[in-house]
Amino acid sequence: IEGLDRAGTVGGVTIFHAGTRLDADGTVRVSGGRVLAVTALGPTTDDARARAYAAVDCLHFDGMQFRRDIAAAPAASRGAFRTEVPGR
Repeated sequence: IEGLDRAGTVGGVTIFHAGTRLDADGTVRVSGGRVLAVTALGPTTDDARARAYAAVDCLHFDGMQFRRDIAAAPAASRGAFRTEVPGR
């Protein structure tokens, strides 16, 4: 999986591994299924969504697929849903 280090530097982002494995040389490889879950926190839904997709845009592996509609409804409503994150 290319770009994990770079994706991990996007503020507020957490990447959860599911279908991955670590080779003996330390390389993270795809092992099948739903490979990663990229999540993010931000002062607004729009900000959190932008952070998550900025991290996704850093990632690449053969056969990679992802959805672009996650949190699209709250983002479209422009502020109807606001998340407060203490200390951020």
